[in-house]
Amino acid sequence: MAFEVAKSMLGEATVKQLLKYLRDDPEKHLVTLMKWGERLAIDPMHKQYAKQWGEMFADPDNHWRKLVVRGINQVDPKVLERTGINMFVNAGILSPERRRRGEEKYGVHVPWAVLIDPTGRCNLRCKGCWAAEYDRSQDMDYETLDRVITESEELGMNFIVVSGGEPLVRADDLISLAKKHNESVFHIFTNGTLITKERARQFAEAANMTFAISIEGFEEQTDARRGPGVFAKVMEAMDNLKEAGVPFGFSACYTRENTEIIASDEFIDLMIEKGCLLGWLFTYVPVGGEADLEYMATPEQRLHMLETVRRWRSEKPIFVADFWNDGPFVQGCIAGGRNYFHINAMGDVEPCAFVHYANVNIKNTSVVEALKCPLFQLYQENQPFNENHLRPCPIIDNPQKLEEIVEKAGAYSTQINKISAPSLCRPLYGYAEEWGEIADKVMQEEQI
Repeated sequence: MAFEVAKSMLGEATVKQLLKYLRDDPEKHLVTLMKWGERLAIDPMHKQYAKQWGEMFADPDNHWRKLVVRGINQVDPKVLERTGINMFVNAGILSPERRRRGEEKYGVHVPWAVLIDPTGRCNLRCKGCWAAEYDRSQDMDYETLDRVITESEELGMNFIVVSGGEPLVRADDLISLAKKHNESVFHIFTNGTLITKERARQFAEAANMTFAISIEGFEEQTDARRGPGVFAKVMEAMDNLKEAGVPFGFSACYTRENTEIIASDEFIDLMIEKGCLLGWLFTYVPVGGEADLEYMATPEQRLHMLETVRRWRSEKPIFVADFWNDGPFVQGCIAGGRNYFHINAMGDVEPCAFVHYANVNIKNTSVVEALKCPLFQLYQENQPFNENHLRPCPIIDNPQKLEEIVEKAGAYSTQINKISAPSLCRPLYGYAEEWGEIADKVMQEEQI
């Protein structure tokens, strides 16, 4: 324990000094740091990485250099320092050892993140929302939220992801939790409509809260799905966070109706202009009583998004990830306690935000015991669900796997309108086959 404290103190001091050095002259000092790294690195691979990054940072037109410099200049120094320490020291250096100890002690795999819904309430009613099928009157009590985060941190999970409902209907509680658990990063998915200038200032004061704001494209697409005037409020929320120096990005769900808009350079350039440092992309998953297969992006549109995101990552000064098409980077599905798991506002412990089945409720069990549940064990036994990681998902890419796992685990439906696994999965067999043909062709071409 003493060694861990010493390592934490040394790590924090190092991060503080590096960030102070970078803020003085980021364009120049990024290159200098990489030169130091190349000289000091012992591992030849690390030397090569430092050399490559140094060359990128030396190029004033390089998009990664532009992103890093923009982040250093845009984010409040206090926020940058605390978030940097939490990401690189707590989550990056200390967390792996804590997770290893937890796994040895409890005999269960420990993921690196937990996704938790503090509320089912929301001030919007968006078409096809996966959260709309939960009880919208539910709030998780503060004590349970605090306990879950405490237990997660003790196991080595320092990345706390928050969704809902609209989590910022409980902004005061989230700020309180973030301040109490200041060694973790809180990443909050929000519709953005409640982010006023004052709220943004409070988030900056907490210093460890980051945001992903939902958007469907431009004004026409966003207001069509989310309601009149929402796009304008999202733009205002981004301005407020940027002014306060709080790190944020966008979260976009691409469907049959908006894929071409989301995949346009005009859209991504607007997000960069507004100050987004990252972007999360989700394909529409037809879960819930109002699920609509015709709203899903077609396999061809999904391929278009795959190609677009890969191009953006070679050109645009923003980090963009697609939770489905980027399966190859994480060797398939990361849910079910492999890298993360989900707790809804009622306390049901689910494999992910889109799989509304559970064995246990966190209100009457610990995080450790929840991770041992049959549903999670079967998930991990079957991961990856497909040898082609462009087909990672057990819902839309391998629905027969999810159907089998839910039945074998004896899991219950967590939705208000209960739905059996066969009723959810079998309508998706055709889509999975169509996408599978395209994905297999892509992988074959890339292996040549």
